[in-house]
Amino acid sequence: MTNALPFPCATEAARAEGSEGDCLDPKGTLLATILGSSLAFIVGSIINVALPQMEATFDAGPTGIQWIVNAYLLPLGALVLIGGAMGDIYGRKLIFQWGLGIFSVACIICAVAWSLPVLLFGRALEGIGAAMLAPTSLAIIADGFSGRARSAAIGTWAAAGAAAGAAAPLLGGIIVDVAGWRWAFVAVTPIAIYAMIVARKSVRESKAREDSSALDWTGAGLSGSGLFALIWALIALPDQGPTAPVLAALVIGTALLFSFVAVERRLGDAAMTPLVLFHNPTFSGLSLLTLCLYAALGGLLVLLPYVLIRELGYSATAAGAAILPFPLVMGLLSRFVGGAMTDRYGTRTLLVAGSVLVALGFALFAQIPSGEVVYWLHLFPGLIVMALGMAASVAPLTTAVLNSAGARYTGVASGINNAISRIAGLLATAFLGLVLIGAADDLIAGFAAAAWAGVALSLLSAATAYLLVARTEPA
Repeated sequence: MTNALPFPCATEAARAEGSEGDCLDPKGTLLATILGSSLAFIVGSIINVALPQMEATFDAGPTGIQWIVNAYLLPLGALVLIGGAMGDIYGRKLIFQWGLGIFSVACIICAVAWSLPVLLFGRALEGIGAAMLAPTSLAIIADGFSGRARSAAIGTWAAAGAAAGAAAPLLGGIIVDVAGWRWAFVAVTPIAIYAMIVARKSVRESKAREDSSALDWTGAGLSGSGLFALIWALIALPDQGPTAPVLAALVIGTALLFSFVAVERRLGDAAMTPLVLFHNPTFSGLSLLTLCLYAALGGLLVLLPYVLIRELGYSATAAGAAILPFPLVMGLLSRFVGGAMTDRYGTRTLLVAGSVLVALGFALFAQIPSGEVVYWLHLFPGLIVMALGMAASVAPLTTAVLNSAGARYTGVASGINNAISRIAGLLATAFLGLVLIGAADDLIAGFAAAAWAGVALSLLSAATAYLLVARTEPA
């Protein structure tokens, strides 16, 4: 942590929310939000290296692998909007702590799961907890810091999250190889409990929507059920084909989401997702950029460890070590980019440059040969270039989303952006079924094809940033 970050109640928003007695430890506030939001990175990284062992334990097959990933991502993507709105109405600290508690219980259920359905239940419960953590952690930071201090705090948050992502694959791989995948869930539980203790002592309660008495449960139901139907159909399509249930789910899911938009438009400011946010071209552009960039990244982070272990014969530990350069470089640079570089070059410039670098990293991955694969020649360069691109993108993107929404919609905007990133990951893992099934005899060729899709998505992100994100003058 750094002493340069101001006390949370140093901002006008903080003073307006409560008395000086409500102001608590700024280091503890940042530590709690970092630990809470990092849990999603940690669990995701551990699961990616544990998938082959979990597949063998439950004889899951390609469809089962997708569901182990998506049982977590689906409720997270569907409910993160509700998590942000609940924090705005009932208190961000309260919802954040509840999220940590639910996440802790879910990890224990996953650790003792005796069947695939029990594991999927635990993973879904993890997703519910994470849906309460992700938006409220950012909203707590946004409430406590402003201006350059907010950029620095978000840079620290992003760097710490990336650092957690750096350690998790390697440590998770060691745990999986030495003790088995169940102990990976056990190892995460104390982190969640410790974050809960720190949050109770350090985080100041804050709300943004004192005038609202209830959540938009109609919108919540429509969005959650619509996303569930649509994503289930995309997951089932590669395995089942265009059967009647799959096509029905596609139609029903699409209809429910259109109904959700209609309801939110009618409710205006009382909506769970106020559509007025999307009247801002910058917010709309950032949302589209998030969808494209995180879809590309989500597919890679699930497929690469699987290819390393299944096709190239890596152990779980070796696969975690092989991926380590990506989050490590990203973690080392994110705080610097979130502060000094954003001030110097502006948000749009960094988002365009970062997206182009990610596209270049995917292009390097697409050159992987069908024969002998040499890590330092065919994989390491792509990981480094992509890490540089994501380091240039994550902190400026998060800061720009919060700034474009304004103080009233901080929690909602954080929830929307988190939902979009999680939905992007869902879509990526859903379409990975086509790779796992269609390229079962040649995973390397399937990986290269997925990398070209990543190139296209990343370049679309760069174009979106250039055309829609407002230019900010360097400081």
